Amino acid sequence: MKATQLLHDMGQSIWLDNITRDLLDSGALKRYIDELSVTGLTSNPTIFDHAIKNSSAYDASIRDALARGSSGEDLFFELALADITRAADLFRPVHDSTNGRDGWVSLEVSPLLAYDTATTLREAKDLSARAARSNVFIKIPGTREGLPAIEEAIFAGVPINVTLLFSREQYLAAADAFLRGIERRLDAGLPPVVASVASLFISRWDVAVMDQMPEALRDRLGIAIAQRTYKAYRNLLDSPRCRRIVKAGGRPQRLLWASTGTKDPKASDILYITALAAPDTVNTMPEGTLKALAQHTTIGPPLPADGGDCEQALAEFAKAGIDVDDLAARLQEEGAKSFSKSWNDLMDVIRSKSAVLKGPVTAGR
Repeated sequence: MKATQLLHDMGQSIWLDNITRDLLDSGALKRYIDELSVTGLTSNPTIFDHAIKNSSAYDASIRDALARGSSGEDLFFELALADITRAADLFRPVHDSTNGRDGWVSLEVSPLLAYDTATTLREAKDLSARAARSNVFIKIPGTREGLPAIEEAIFAGVPINVTLLFSREQYLAAADAFLRGIERRLDAGLPPVVASVASLFISRWDVAVMDQMPEALRDRLGIAIAQRTYKAYRNLLDSPRCRRIVKAGGRPQRLLWASTGTKDPKASDILYITALAAPDTVNTMPEGTLKALAQHTTIGPPLPADGGDCEQALAEFAKAGIDVDDLAARLQEEGAKSFSKSWNDLMDVIRSKSAVLKGPVTAGR
């Protein structure tokens, strides 16, 4: 049996961290759903930047959008929503059969809004309405300014994927924002069924310290942070706040492992997949990692609910001079800057392609 099926049977959802029009047009995404137990999909500005820059599949749509007067950011969201809604429709059977637990597709607000609460909330509501699909998450970064927008979006009934989380503390802050939104709905007599996931980034931890660590600590920091966060997640699921939501008919926010492609050429191609196998979680993985996983037939034991040896491992990193709280803050800030750069690059691609494509169609084009 494929390791992808084993993970699915364990209770972990496998989502693809990629979307391109070629992936949709070729039928590859449908094959991943049918053959590799893929039950959802995530996107981000970097993914769309690469997709549009490296393919002519969007050219006809860009021409049509230009003819309607669209440009820049508006044009991009037209392209992105077309892909996202097609993917959401492919995952709709999974969404329906799991009663909304799975089958989700994610689209991110502009990363330039990471520190702008009001505009983030307004764009999240707008994108959700334009998608007009019950299985589309809007991604909002779990920055200090993003947290109030997350709470308000949940209260407004907008399903949210909280992105750019790097530590237990950042995860708990995001989970609290989700819970406050749901609790406010309960207090207002509204249904508590608004879905959410909280995305913890893994591999960037190990990339950040790779050149500073002895061999014995290589590629262990991201996993230790995940173990610590998973313990907090399991404890939260057992808390009175979560039990109240479940009793009222709602569903707790799920923990999602993001950035799970192996960056270290010396490490296993499925390092973060086997280490983070855990029920009631999601692992969104790059296409290459998904294909590598499908070549395996074992996944090992599930992640221990008590965090295993994470505190011992983190103590070793502290001795090596790593302050995980400071590093978590820096990684979140750097992540926001990285996505903003990708967004600006994406807008440059949109502008340059628009300039080329807005002229009359010539023979051979």
